[in-house]
Amino acid sequence: MLVRGGGDLATGVAWRLTRAGFPVVVTEMAQPLTVRRTVALSSAVAAGRVDIEGMVGERTETAAEALNVALTGSVAVVVSPELPPIEAAVVIDARMAKANLDTTINDAELVVGLGPGFTAGVDCHAVIETLRGPRLGRVLWSGSAAPNTGTPGLVSGHDVDRVLRSPQAGRVEWQVEIGAQARPGQELGTVGGAPVAAPFEGVVRGLILDGADVPAGLKIGDLDARLDVNPHEISDKALAIGGGVLEAVLSPAS
Repeated sequence: MLVRGGGDLATGVAWRLTRAGFPVVVTEMAQPLTVRRTVALSSAVAAGRVDIEGMVGERTETAAEALNVALTGSVAVVVSPELPPIEAAVVIDARMAKANLDTTINDAELVVGLGPGFTAGVDCHAVIETLRGPRLGRVLWSGSAAPNTGTPGLVSGHDVDRVLRSPQAGRVEWQVEIGAQARPGQELGTVGGAPVAAPFEGVVRGLILDGADVPAGLKIGDLDARLDVNPHEISDKALAIGGGVLEAVLSPAS
């Protein structure tokens, strides 16, 4: 199985697939922009190795090394913006770009696209619904997922304000760590010297890698008003989407 993207939702996909016994290779950018880094296989790009609820991700340098690692039961993470020279029966585009960047229906025997930007039967075989709500995780063998609303899903009464965005272009410097409980108005860090403050009381669920150079307006953090949330656990949304991918892989329709 080849999963394009190693963010938190892609990691939920890899979790479901590895638990079902499938070998998984994940491709990522050289400098991932992942926010929920404690539950993202993309963190292996910088760390070399990550352990997410018992699922191990290891950075690999070549396609051959990636295949060997995947066959051991660990998830191989390889830096490759394009499709690597790996003959995969299934390709899952989990980059969550809200648009189809370069995936085609001919990339594998089964091609699955996550969320908006894909049309089943046109540029992939199946689409997985990623919008929070009653259709989350459903497998669509025709048509497209719900369009991008541009607004984060509502969680404990918060939507837009739970996403922390860079106030300007510059270097990110955090004063807290993922898992910290933030007070309303507390300065969590800076971007190019401009402060990034917590809009409400909540758990810091995600932060982009400290020291990253980011453009203005980029998502750089995630605050959760549910004070009992565990930022080291794969989210319910990621697991639901991963379940949809597993269904598509095992479905006779594929």
